[in-house]
Amino acid sequence: MYKCRVGYDEWKSMIKKHREGTFENSSDFNGYVGLLSIEEVSQKQEWKYKDETITVCDNGYKWLTIMPKDDYYCITVMMDSDYKIQVSYIDMIDSQGIDEDGVPFFFDCYLDLVVYPDGYVKEDDRDELDEALQNGDISKEQYDRALQTAEKLRQTFFRDYDKFIRFVDGRLKFITNTDNMKLPERLERTGSYFHSPFS
Repeated sequence: MYKCRVGYDEWKSMIKKHREGTFENSSDFNGYVGLLSIEEVSQKQEWKYKDETITVCDNGYKWLTIMPKDDYYCITVMMDSDYKIQVSYIDMIDSQGIDEDGVPFFFDCYLDLVVYPDGYVKEDDRDELDEALQNGDISKEQYDRALQTAEKLRQTFFRDYDKFIRFVDGRLKFITNTDNMKLPERLERTGSYFHSPFS
């Protein structure tokens, strides 16, 4: 396993960025919520999906981090400058903490889910999870927990994509204090993609 900080330092294309984050303790969520504002990149980052090219990192983009306190996953919601979701990336994790400089971190447990704006969920890096077990990098308990966590997310959040969007909406409002801000209407469909800029 390897340590990941929610400042996303491994994304070397980010030249200038600003992170803000805090802990939410409400009836809806208990854990860390952060918003990364990507101010300048050396090169935009694009992912392929079906016949589309999805930009996930570019000037003005926003990444929302959602990491529950007592669970084993961390969500990164990658949004453009208008807060439209491009893709959501979910890391299965083993443990989490806070560095001395106040930046939260987690230990990545290899398995990931990628959730596209049409609701399709793709399992990613299962081969890395299997290899980590074979090499003794993780225990059978950690291996099983990663799989169980991914399946739980499939059966809860991602069975109803609109419900997931409402959950993300709540976390975004919390970190930005935009309860009274009038934003474009949520969940307007255009083609195969959702417009999700959080009312």
